[in-house]
Amino acid sequence: MRPFQIAIPQEDLEDLRRRLAETRWPPAGPSSDWERGVPLEYLKELAQYWQTSYDWRAAERWLNSFPQFVEEIDGVEVHFVHVRSAEPDATPIILTHGWPGSFVEFLDVVGPLTDPRAHGGDPADAFHVVIPSIPGFGFSSAPTEPGWDVPRVARAWAELMRRLGYDRYVAQGGDWGKVISLRLAEADPEHVAGVHLNMFVAMPPMDDPNAFADLDERDLRKLQKAGRFQQDGMGWQQIQSTRPQTIAYGLSDSPTGQLAWVVEKFKEWSGADKGPEDAVNRDRMLTDVTIYWLTNTAGPSAQLYYESTRFPEDFMRTWAGPWPLSVPVGIAVFPDEVCPPIRKFAEPLLPTLSHWTEFDRGGHFAALQQGDLLVQDLRDFTRSLKTT
Repeated sequence: MRPFQIAIPQEDLEDLRRRLAETRWPPAGPSSDWERGVPLEYLKELAQYWQTSYDWRAAERWLNSFPQFVEEIDGVEVHFVHVRSAEPDATPIILTHGWPGSFVEFLDVVGPLTDPRAHGGDPADAFHVVIPSIPGFGFSSAPTEPGWDVPRVARAWAELMRRLGYDRYVAQGGDWGKVISLRLAEADPEHVAGVHLNMFVAMPPMDDPNAFADLDERDLRKLQKAGRFQQDGMGWQQIQSTRPQTIAYGLSDSPTGQLAWVVEKFKEWSGADKGPEDAVNRDRMLTDVTIYWLTNTAGPSAQLYYESTRFPEDFMRTWAGPWPLSVPVGIAVFPDEVCPPIRKFAEPLLPTLSHWTEFDRGGHFAALQQGDLLVQDLRDFTRSLKTT
């Protein structure tokens, strides 16, 4: 395993600023809200901030403060953060990001996870933390052959944890991290102690007319939200699942286009009222976007959609389950998630569901939005694994 440090050439940063300054802006359109996409005036201000005020070098130093490595697995260079706790009985955990996220999502919770003693927690709840970048994302290399679907990524994660010497570990994730973590438990049940998720897709049984009979007001609101998302919020999924190479040309040539493509999801999926900064730190969000830009991974990251959700049957197989696992599963439900799950519909899909927490705040980017809540729920779930 090779130690890795991020070192972006200065000319790449100058090229980014030049392209931002020379953006060809579209007309504003008939509305200034977010219903038709990212508003022009908002994006102009954010792009100017990115060009003139955002400090990549400061972000780079922060990123490099975490020990990073690269390891070749199945023909792909996998980039990962690996932070071992000083606590001798710490539990290994592998955290998997999604799209349009990156390993950056989890860095603010590394401290509380690895060193609870220093963050007001119990040292018995410590973790050894592994945060890989999915192949085609960030500083992992892009697959050069077809077939890198969710199960293949999961098998790569199992191999990574084996090489790190972890015999028993917990898998955690949301978005792509959700399905990769579940497939990891399927692929490596002897070593996965449990799976913790901050996202779960639980579709109601459409052939049961009584399925909705006893839902309370909260669950009915979840159903309504999921219905709106299915009708109005899945355009990105359709194009990345079917034409990932076509969308890559525009996103790889225009940093403003890349910015809009990602920022829209930070706004819509976080529950933010006005702009994504209401829910997610602006510089953290821009660090995520800048990584997509500097690594030129708009296209490679979209390929996972093609591999795993190109056809409706692929989508259902990838996201809908069922998940006949042999290890315990815990779910943290954040109300501003795009499709917050209903327990009644989740339980038949997850026969080993053993932990369920519903929070009153937070959305899709749980570690960025409500890191303290996510960390505490992870501690609670993992503590339960030690008593069973």
